Amino acid sequence: MRREPMRVVETVEARVGHGLADDHYSRAGGNRQVTLIETESLAAIASHLGQSAVSPLNLRRNVVTSGINLYALKARRFRIGDAILEATGECHPCSRMEEVLGTGGYNAVRGFGGITARVVEDGTIALLSQIVPID
Repeated sequence: MRREPMRVVETVEARVGHGLADDHYSRAGGNRQVTLIETESLAAIASHLGQSAVSPLNLRRNVVTSGINLYALKARRFRIGDAILEATGECHPCSRMEEVLGTGGYNAVRGFGGITARVVEDGTIALLSQIVPID
C-alpha cells in the first residue's frame, strides 16, 4: 500500500501486465511495474548527503542490484531470475525524498534514482538473481 513500510522478500513473482505480486503498483500496469536501483547509487546518494549509508527501503525501489550499470539497459530487455523485463525509463526522485532523507534529499537522488521496467515474461525473481541483458 502507498506509504506503508516496505517488506524485504527472498522471492517474488513478476507478472506480465501487473509487475511484482503484492506491490503497490501491481494493479496499475503501465511502464513503471518494477523499479531497480544500484547499491553503488545508494552509496553515492549517502555521500552527497554526508551520511554513512542510505537504506534502499527509503527510496522504495523494488529491486536492488550490484555490479551492473542499470542505465546501460535503456530500452533493452533483460532476464532477472526466471522473469524477463524491459527497461522503460529512469526512476526520478519524488518530493518525498526531502521528507525521508532530509534537506537536500531530492537533489541527492537526481541522476541516481535507478530505472523503471515492465514485465514482458512471467517468472520468479529471487534474492541474488543475476541480471542478464538479452537484446
